[in-house]
Amino acid sequence: MAVSVAIPVPSTDADYNERALKPYLDALTASGMSAVVVPLTEPQQRIAKLLAGTQGVLLPGSRFDVDPQRYGESRIPECGEDDPARTAVDELLLQDAFNLSKPVLAICHGTQSLNVWRGGALVQDLKTEVNHRSGREIVEAHSVRIAPGSRLAAILPGDSGSEVQVNSSHHQAVRTPGDNLLVSAISRRDGVIEAVELDAPSHFVVAVQWHPERTFGQSSFSRAIFAAFRDAAVSWSSRPIKESVAHER
Repeated sequence: MAVSVAIPVPSTDADYNERALKPYLDALTASGMSAVVVPLTEPQQRIAKLLAGTQGVLLPGSRFDVDPQRYGESRIPECGEDDPARTAVDELLLQDAFNLSKPVLAICHGTQSLNVWRGGALVQDLKTEVNHRSGREIVEAHSVRIAPGSRLAAILPGDSGSEVQVNSSHHQAVRTPGDNLLVSAISRRDGVIEAVELDAPSHFVVAVQWHPERTFGQSSFSRAIFAAFRDAAVSWSSRPIKESVAHER
């Protein structure tokens, strides 16, 4: 069963969008999903109409940072500028997803956006022994340890073990997990939080700091993440009508 997933345009930087958006769309298509790309310039009413036909939300990366004032901190010099238009659309998509229990997959900046929206805080600039900024060309930047019993652990292919190699292209990360978010992966060498997920068995919300869309072709784990997201969206769209109506009230 094909499902539609809302994904915001990554940023107000057209050059970044041109190279960044396509891998997300390709991974969604290859996993049996169709993308509803949400512009950052549409009025709320138009975005609401777009969301009405979707069964999931994917929050992608961005070249911008989350405004630290949103989690009660002053901006340090190493913190980049924020993107208010992307922030506003993320909040609309997250509100829709949490109101209706739609599945959410958040990636890199999307993870940070979700965490702050849930009341968490971020490390404004990572300074550790691990190079978390190795970039889009490096397929295996460092290892992450997946928390046993987590939703992410259940997604891992059977022969992966609890440690996997991931790519890395970020300078910020979750410091304090937001409300009802559990840490489900950490960087093995420096303890940086690499994934969080909602502590709610009936609501799929998985947020990873790395970029599975970039390694979709090389990594069975990356493909499994998207497949699990698709399965959750299919399950959501197949809910009994009574349940759907109850969520919408």
